[in-house]
Amino acid sequence: MSVRRGLVRLDGARRPSPGWLAVPLAIIVLVTVIDINTPPTIHLGPLLIAAPAITASFAGPALTGAIGALAVVAQIVIAVLHGGLTTPNHVAQIAALLVISVLVTLFRYVRDRHQRRLTQVQSVAVAAQQVLLRPLPERIGPLRIAFSYIAAEAEAQIGGDLYAAVPFPGATRLVVGDVRGKGLSAIEEAAVLIGAFRGSAYRHLSLPGIVAHLGNSVYWNNAHLGDGNPASEESFVTALVMDVHHDEPFLTMVNCGHPPPLLLHDDKVQALEVPDPALPLGLSPADESEYDVTTFGFEPGDLLLLYTDGVIEARNRERAFYPLLERVASWNETDPASLVRHLHDDLLRYAGGNLDDDVAIIAVAVPQPGRGTGGGTMAPARPRRGR
Repeated sequence: MSVRRGLVRLDGARRPSPGWLAVPLAIIVLVTVIDINTPPTIHLGPLLIAAPAITASFAGPALTGAIGALAVVAQIVIAVLHGGLTTPNHVAQIAALLVISVLVTLFRYVRDRHQRRLTQVQSVAVAAQQVLLRPLPERIGPLRIAFSYIAAEAEAQIGGDLYAAVPFPGATRLVVGDVRGKGLSAIEEAAVLIGAFRGSAYRHLSLPGIVAHLGNSVYWNNAHLGDGNPASEESFVTALVMDVHHDEPFLTMVNCGHPPPLLLHDDKVQALEVPDPALPLGLSPADESEYDVTTFGFEPGDLLLLYTDGVIEARNRERAFYPLLERVASWNETDPASLVRHLHDDLLRYAGGNLDDDVAIIAVAVPQPGRGTGGGTMAPARPRRGR
């Protein structure tokens, strides 16, 4: 499952519903009929400007101009039937209505052109996101995977959160991370890390080896391509790198300052805390001896939830943080897609639709034979450290 914010569309402006179009037409008819049947001293013609003004709120420039022209024609009819077309008052009303209708149509045209350009930029952003953050497959070997990505800036479609998965002998290797900061520099660092992660897949590095490789890639990029920017030199990436083994009841993990994943087992939720988390990536040159590997049990029927700190740092109106562990425990979901859907909708509802940080959510499960993703029977996961 993938959940993303969509692009701005102009279809509503180009194809207004008949119900909306009836409003300006009704205004023109009513104003014309009432003005014709009132004494000549009462002038309702200026109200006709409401017709093109309302049309511009839901229709394109062509229809806005057409409604404006119709309003001018109605004003001319009123003038002919109320004292003559050449009276100073009617000439002034017709001229004013014509000028304002032209201006409203012009503003609608400029707005449509701006929206088209924005849509093009967004389409490029989505394409870039598809290259940088490729959608995770629903299945990798026996694993079932669901994910969601929500950019804090809806127009941006992309941010500093990252995730990727590559095949590894007998396992699937996953990375989820969060680049410090926002904007283009954060996107660049995310691209560097994901490129290094995917590019090293064929080398079959050990877990500490791939983490050191990622850390050195980020550090080298900041040190040599930062152009002396202090923000680049001080940047780093919190990351979680793990191997989920296909034929063994465990997973191995290195945590570099990232929020711990949650393991859903036997109607209980457990945070997989490592005894000694490593420093975030990119702060200094890295060596694989610096990274400890922690092993956790993970059997068929269990469900693993990976996420970025945008989830747990989301706040409601009372400025309270999102209670992720309590929410996940109360749902008792064993299907990855259902869990991600629940979390995505509940998070946006909790934050009132406004997130201060990007959010990436990944759920991984190994179905039990003949039972889909039902509950497991293993004992609670206990960390075991190693190299």
